[in-house]
Amino acid sequence: MEIKSSKYLISNVNVNACPKPDKPEFAFIGRSNVGKSSLINMLTNNSKLAKTSGSPGKTQHINHFIINHNWYLVDLPGYGYAKVSQNKRREFGHMISDYLQKRENLICVFVLIDSRLKPQEIDLDFLRALGEWGIPFNIVFTKADKNTQSETSRNAKFFINKMREEWEYIPRSFITSSVKHLGRKDMLQYIGELIEQYENELTEQQ
Repeated sequence: MEIKSSKYLISNVNVNACPKPDKPEFAFIGRSNVGKSSLINMLTNNSKLAKTSGSPGKTQHINHFIINHNWYLVDLPGYGYAKVSQNKRREFGHMISDYLQKRENLICVFVLIDSRLKPQEIDLDFLRALGEWGIPFNIVFTKADKNTQSETSRNAKFFINKMREEWEYIPRSFITSSVKHLGRKDMLQYIGELIEQYENELTEQQ
């Protein structure tokens, strides 16, 4: 799939205020400072689309972008460490869970994992929550340029093996680098396939 247009649409803290759920939607989330905004900008080939910051917790809203005029990309607040109060963290948690469980056009959640680290319990806990809610997700290992290829591969394999201890089915995963544009083609092709499947299902229902 080719990205021909990408535009910021709206930010809010309430799922009921999100755009009309009439297009396929893909959400991106991960632990704070995992490189989410950089990945979104890399995928869309628009360096100014999502605001990047060296400070964890920069994203504090449900941010909608319209891509190619026919699907939504959503930038969600990171989970875990952020320079905000405990009350604010609870608000974030409620906002995120409410969005994930109620957004009817949500096709897939891309969960970003830092490829430099061994499995973190906070990431595994979030995946468990998605499983309990029955929300489809895929894994995106970020910052591969910060490792050697063998280190990235080892850490990704370690994480997947950790998941196998609890999960019968392991979803597709991607290894990415926003600096080197690694993984862009594969992720966009996959998103394109899911959009086509979504549109075919709509046609069959009509």
